[in-house]
Amino acid sequence: MTSADAPAPTVWPTLRAHDARGLIRFLVDAFGFEETAVYGDQPDGSGDVVVHAQLSWPLGGGIMLGSARGGPDDPWALTPGTAGCYVVTDDPDALHDRAVAAGAEVLQPLHDTDYGSRDFAVRDPEGNRWNFGTYRGEPRQG
Repeated sequence: MTSADAPAPTVWPTLRAHDARGLIRFLVDAFGFEETAVYGDQPDGSGDVVVHAQLSWPLGGGIMLGSARGGPDDPWALTPGTAGCYVVTDDPDALHDRAVAAGAEVLQPLHDTDYGSRDFAVRDPEGNRWNFGTYRGEPRQG
């Protein structure tokens, strides 16, 4: 199966942020996510509050995020900075250098795992943990 034949992602990690627009810029600049959609709270899509954003990962999948709004009308009342994601990359060394240059806090330096992956972990400005590595998971059984 080629990536063109792969089904659309059906699992979307979701984040909330105190500064959603700042987090979007960081994730694009530091990690290489692609800004697919950003909808603000103003009729033209602008505004300080991000109602919904989708960032796509070049190898497939992505994340969704928005501004922390709190209150009873927020169906996604998640605490900013409490998420953790593992993201597959083909070049962890280059991505590590890019993330560090963009100011990501290194939590775990580049290392080779006992299961054959090359990984590192960093924290974004909101406090979320990001692990990047070459491990693509085990194939489905049956």
